[in-house]
Amino acid sequence: MQHLLASPPARPWPLYGVSATRTLETRWLAQLPAHSLMARAGDAVFRLGRALYPHARQVWVACGGGNNGGDGLVAALAWHRHCQVAGGRVSVGWFGHPDRLPDDARAAWQALQAAGIPLENTPPPHTDLAIDALLGIGVQRALDGALATCSTWLQTTATPTLCVDLPSGLDADRGHWWGPAPARPAGPRHTLSLLTLKPGLFTADGRDAVGDLWFDDLGTGSGDATPPLPPTAWLHGPAHAPLNWRQAHTSHKGSRGNVVVIGGQDVAHNGNGMTGAALLAARAALRHGAGRVYVGLLAPHGGPGALSLDSLHPELMFRSPAALAPVVAAPDAVTVCGCGGGEAVAAELPALLADSPTLVLDADALNVLARQPGAQALVAARRARGQSTVLTPHPLEAARLLGTSAQMVQDDRLAAAQRLAEGWQCTVVLKGSGTVVATPDATPRINPSGNGLLATAGTGDVLAGLIGAHLAQQPHGRGMPLEQTVADAVLAHGLAADRWPDRSVCLTASDLYAV
Repeated sequence: MQHLLASPPARPWPLYGVSATRTLETRWLAQLPAHSLMARAGDAVFRLGRALYPHARQVWVACGGGNNGGDGLVAALAWHRHCQVAGGRVSVGWFGHPDRLPDDARAAWQALQAAGIPLENTPPPHTDLAIDALLGIGVQRALDGALATCSTWLQTTATPTLCVDLPSGLDADRGHWWGPAPARPAGPRHTLSLLTLKPGLFTADGRDAVGDLWFDDLGTGSGDATPPLPPTAWLHGPAHAPLNWRQAHTSHKGSRGNVVVIGGQDVAHNGNGMTGAALLAARAALRHGAGRVYVGLLAPHGGPGALSLDSLHPELMFRSPAALAPVVAAPDAVTVCGCGGGEAVAAELPALLADSPTLVLDADALNVLARQPGAQALVAARRARGQSTVLTPHPLEAARLLGTSAQMVQDDRLAAAQRLAEGWQCTVVLKGSGTVVATPDATPRINPSGNGLLATAGTGDVLAGLIGAHLAQQPHGRGMPLEQTVADAVLAHGLAADRWPDRSVCLTASDLYAV
């Protein structure tokens, strides 16, 4: 059955990398009659293309020399039979070597020749539909030669394009784009992922490249909620309905937990004022259901900040960080630290690491950890004491924590997030396109929501506050794993951007927490 992947999906979906996909493929090839798995794949490509573009009469299919190209050859044969009746024409761009084809693809190649379908490596000038069956899951290096030329045409044409498995040039495991043209296509784009959903479709460049994403498990059950093989990652979907505060008649502010925001360095500290970041986090926590929200602004000598009232949200309670120490240590308190913390946050971290039962560390708190000797051991020790820690780095912050470069983090976001989670023994939210939520000894999750509207200052502070609010309410009746709660918060943050009604007006962080 073919599915159009909605955002958000109604449930989590298992994702399989190249190695796991090939394991499943080998398993099913051994169980099914010869050529039947490729026949199912090619038929799926044809059926989706015909459903999307029923009036297509000029179809060009770009085929490479592997099984992905074989799927395209089978689809070309089906289109040929269809277009013969409808008065159309099909041609194939062939970029493989017949003598090197796998058995299934060789059978499809022989059938194509017997049908007399013309080979044309240059697309016809008037093409109703292009099918990209060049490379599938096989690309792991920059494209060159004829493949690069074909990929460039597919990315820059206004012709509707249906990609088989992945757009050619997209790394199935990492979402890295290897093509010479930009990952975002110029024309209408659909991608039909076959047999499995791949992690690279949902993170890094994948979300730009795929367009509308469809999935067909070819009757194998690999997309089931209980998958046949341990997945490489999960595409996150909410396991529970969102909290409905109106229905919770017996709730009260004490039943929704406390969020403490420590950050917002005062301008008097060193001339760099960042109070707004702490306010954004606190307002987001308030808007997303925390029972009480305290704000500890970082002023010189540990005194109270210059601001003692938020006129937009007078519900926020301002205290000096020292006065908040008993609240921070309370069992139902979640502390969000680092938003606009600047240099002043370093003095607050030791006590928070020791005393806070649930701690969300963002921005400047992460930078302090990255340059503080022994910080990794301090954070890891919290888990051994039964305390919870969430780190929310963007790629550069993650690179500092890992002692590498932001480019290395982006080159393999899943691996970087998992390495950080295992090394620091905590939950990690690696922000970016396809935010990754990783935790030790568990399969990572990729968030499907969000868009480029989030690329403005302060949206990360809102996310930190939102995570704090979700965690503050988690112990009170929801009972789900911490990483599930964090992933739900990340999902809600992205959905707020997805639901922004006016795309002609830029979304600001202040808009975000109120959407």
